[in-house]
Amino acid sequence: MNKFKLDLAIVIMLVSFLTSCNLTKKSKILSEDIVTAMEPIKFSYQEITGIGKDALYNRRDNSDIIKIGDTYYIWYSRMDSPITSGYWATIWYATSTDKGHTWKEQGMALGLGAEGEFDSHSVFTPNILVFKGKYYLYYTGVKPTPGSVSKKFEGNSTTDITAIGLAVADSPHGPFVRVVSNPILEISPNTADFDSFRIDDASMLVRGNKIGLYYKGRQWEKSPRETKMGVAYANHPAGPFEKEDGYLLDKSHEVLIWNTGGGILSLASINSTLNFSTDGQYFSVLQDSLKHIPKASGLYRPNLEDGNPETEIPGWGIAMKSGKGFTYLLRFEITM
Repeated sequence: MNKFKLDLAIVIMLVSFLTSCNLTKKSKILSEDIVTAMEPIKFSYQEITGIGKDALYNRRDNSDIIKIGDTYYIWYSRMDSPITSGYWATIWYATSTDKGHTWKEQGMALGLGAEGEFDSHSVFTPNILVFKGKYYLYYTGVKPTPGSVSKKFEGNSTTDITAIGLAVADSPHGPFVRVVSNPILEISPNTADFDSFRIDDASMLVRGNKIGLYYKGRQWEKSPRETKMGVAYANHPAGPFEKEDGYLLDKSHEVLIWNTGGGILSLASINSTLNFSTDGQYFSVLQDSLKHIPKASGLYRPNLEDGNPETEIPGWGIAMKSGKGFTYLLRFEITM
């Protein structure tokens, strides 16, 4: 057993013990962090072609990656240059046959919703799950600012709410058709809740007979720096989803989770921490002060593929790089 797996096994025992002592904590945050002697995880980056830096389009907020046959698939938000915000995007997809170094953009996977629908202005931050022969594409939608005479989107911090939608296909190439129950997850009506203004960035997990939809939530009149991670569960990928009370992780602006060592790891981007949970609900800090973490990233996760028993990640993914006037995708690797 290598050093990382040995340390992780010790962490699993410690977290299991502390979790059993804290089942009544509504915040789902353990009272003490766990720090191990394992070496910090590191990230390295490589430029890619096909969906990398581009003079015509900006790309960002990609999904996790799946493999069908010999081909890898990814979905992402695409905007006409010089727009860099996902609030003016549609969802596109690309394929690779060399583990994500070279990509070929295949086309639009999902366009805007019908006028008046929750996703009629923009669709963005997609993610994917393959389940019993169906391809489930989760995404965030937003409509024009309510009350806007010109039907424009202002991007304000009070009324421009978001919701999570779902479209389903029989093939990774589509066509993706919206489910009749859209949106499948909405903000809380209670302004005191952590997800009362924005709900976004779905990341999927199958554990036993449950489908977990992890998401980021922002409270009404709070800043993006105050984003937290929550989870909702369902018996089927199309829902209905029921939220768990409270939040799971603080300062978790982008949701990145993956299976490992019999538990779940989550990278919280705002406070640069790696967090571990045995059950997907009670998380403790495994490492902090991480350097050069990937932004708005997705991993190649075999367990998102239909019936694939593999739960450990191969250790590579795609993330976003942003600057003044540009956003584009690049490849990264995790060394643990």
